[in-house]
Amino acid sequence: MKIKTLSYTLLAFLFLVSACAPSQDVNECITSTTPYNFLGGLWHGIIAPISFVISLFKDDVAIYAVNNTGGWYDFGFLLGAGVFLGGGSKAAKRSKK
Repeated sequence: MKIKTLSYTLLAFLFLVSACAPSQDVNECITSTTPYNFLGGLWHGIIAPISFVISLFKDDVAIYAVNNTGGWYDFGFLLGAGVFLGGGSKAAKRSKK
């Protein structure tokens, strides 16, 4: 039971930290000369669920940066989203039983 409590506390902390993250205007992101790379994709993947909820209420928030380096940004985004969602660890635990 302690692990479950610790997990929920960590999840709440991650929500709090990512909610305080600085944002960038969508138009500024698109017209920027410096594209987002792997680390930008990783960060955007981690905060994707929170960005999605905010994007429902604000038009100037996007989930995915259009101005990116391509495959490396996509790879970072998928890794970040996987880390946030548990990365399939529960499925791996179920298959061992």
